[in-house]
Amino acid sequence: MLESFISSPRIVLKRGEQRKFLLAVEERIGMERMAALCHCSMRTLRDWSREKFPMPLACAQLLSRTSNVPLPKRMQTRERYAHAKVAGLKGAQAVIKKYGKMQFDETTRNAAWKKWWDQEGKLSESPILQPKKIHTPRQSAELAEFFGILMGDGGISEYQVVISLHHVADLPYSRFVTRLIKRLFKLTPQTYHHPKNSVNYITISRKALVLYLHEHGLPIGNKVAQQFDIPDWIKKNRDYSIACVRGLIDTDGTIFTHSYIASGKRYNYKKLSFCSHSRPLQISVAKILADIGLNPRVTKYDVWLDSKADLKRYFALIGSHNPKHLKRYKN
Repeated sequence: MLESFISSPRIVLKRGEQRKFLLAVEERIGMERMAALCHCSMRTLRDWSREKFPMPLACAQLLSRTSNVPLPKRMQTRERYAHAKVAGLKGAQAVIKKYGKMQFDETTRNAAWKKWWDQEGKLSESPILQPKKIHTPRQSAELAEFFGILMGDGGISEYQVVISLHHVADLPYSRFVTRLIKRLFKLTPQTYHHPKNSVNYITISRKALVLYLHEHGLPIGNKVAQQFDIPDWIKKNRDYSIACVRGLIDTDGTIFTHSYIASGKRYNYKKLSFCSHSRPLQISVAKILADIGLNPRVTKYDVWLDSKADLKRYFALIGSHNPKHLKRYKN
């Protein structure tokens, strides 16, 4: 079933129709059952509801059948990667228009570069080729929080560290993250805005930083495929653990209003969920929350705090540096 959702065409609707459909389904069967049916996280459901992405046709059809909510009228579909094909074609046409043909043979270019590198490049003492040093901070709660931020919405490649945050909802938090990086590593990161992705990328291109973070327990490459976890030096210290969870939930957590009807009366209260596809990370976050007296509930992709008392205690003991979360909780 999961494979059919992945390969399924995406539905194309007028603005507001996808959100309206999903809210109607949620009213009938609830978000948790919707996530289970679609083999996705609560975060993915919320992204579909905000119409950040079009949802799979197969998932929409299953939700419709289960909830008896009819599919939106005048619904169209497109292949999942149709936009990539169009973009590639436009790029090729632009190159041909400018040069008359597609340029360079990649194999020849790589061979020429390797020859230069073996004969000259690796023997050069050019400062461009020398790795730049960074300030290496001691272990602290601030460093642990930064590790949580990176484990949430960050990624590490061989030469670069990137944190991706929503360009509107997380803009004030982006400024906090930038200041934190400056304090910890004495570096000023670059921020790149991608309006089509609705994202700001906070980027640091330093091999020395990559090595430092990796030596202190963060994976390089696909962190989910490696089923990453909170480093031991953080888990062994209560203050570091709390700070790390704050960074994780400030990036990959959500505060939202749960609404339901009982005996004809509507009830609303706040919930917190933390989303991750790494099982060891889920278990560690749940344990840290339990150790400070909370009652976390772990599902396939999420760690939940369901009660008003737990949410109140969470913000009293752990808190948040993300104004978006604070606003949603207080409202």
